[in-house]
Amino acid sequence: MAGRGSRLRPHTLTVPKPLVPVAGKPIVHRLVGDIAKVLGEPIEEIAFILGDPAFFGDEVVQSLEKLARELGAKPSIYRQLDPKGTGHAIMCAEPSLSGPAVIAYADTLIRASFDLDKDADSVIWTKKVDNPEAYGVVNLNEEHQIVELVEKPERFVSDQAVIGIYYFKEVAELKKELQYVLDNAIINGGEYQINDGIKRMMANDKIFVTGKVDEWMDCGNKNITIETNQRMLGFLAKDGEKLVADSVVQENANIIPPCYLGENVVLKNTTVGPFVSIGAGTVLENTTVKNSLIQNHTVIKNANLDKAMIGNHVKFNGNFEHISIGDYSVLE
Repeated sequence: MAGRGSRLRPHTLTVPKPLVPVAGKPIVHRLVGDIAKVLGEPIEEIAFILGDPAFFGDEVVQSLEKLARELGAKPSIYRQLDPKGTGHAIMCAEPSLSGPAVIAYADTLIRASFDLDKDADSVIWTKKVDNPEAYGVVNLNEEHQIVELVEKPERFVSDQAVIGIYYFKEVAELKKELQYVLDNAIINGGEYQINDGIKRMMANDKIFVTGKVDEWMDCGNKNITIETNQRMLGFLAKDGEKLVADSVVQENANIIPPCYLGENVVLKNTTVGPFVSIGAGTVLENTTVKNSLIQNHTVIKNANLDKAMIGNHVKFNGNFEHISIGDYSVLE
């Protein structure tokens, strides 16, 4: 999670993208929790690979350490100070690369219920897509083992897209091959890639299989993040999760579910929903909002919002639609 999340600006100017809340919980918190459910066994350690301490500071570290401990795991923090690709990022956590491990990119959310095949040397999690030419996909043999990774294929290879979550029965095998990639300056797209380490493992007859997720949700930009928020609210409502805090204050207000409303949200002469997430301490007055994501301690008045994404500590008084406002903005 070392990237700056530039495609989600202005919302990532003050908050790292993996910590942007979706349906009331930071992206990385949801992802780690969902992976833990799929594994179904105790987790010894969770290693987080962060970027520059000036951006990923003490507050971020404390949040991640708390997340790991809540799952009964030891937290480890590593830094990738020079963005040299996924393979390089993984090797920044070299002291933790032993034993069975999951490696995940922290800007995606999943829903999955499959049983992890721990007899294989590795599992690459995939999702069936309608336009495989836009993704990296896996090529399978007759035994449904992965024999090739193909990036944005010009001809049809398969419709199983790689989503950026991997299981390794012995991650030291990947470490060995990535060290070779680094030592021999094997660079693709200007960076050291995890795929080059995986390809070397395949060349050594390691068995790779797919783990297919039911849902794969991206948080790459504002519109996609709003869509992910909608889908996640639907899933959580179906699961029966409590989404509206008891401390929410309603004065002539209407909530159309599913919606997430955090602690001490205040609604005055306002209709919220469906598919709206509102962070703690936010006040909405004379406002109608749907299909939107609003963060903490923000004040919105006299607005009619649809597909809006609004950050923390914002003051907004207006009548615009389809907006994207970052933290600490004021529109009055």
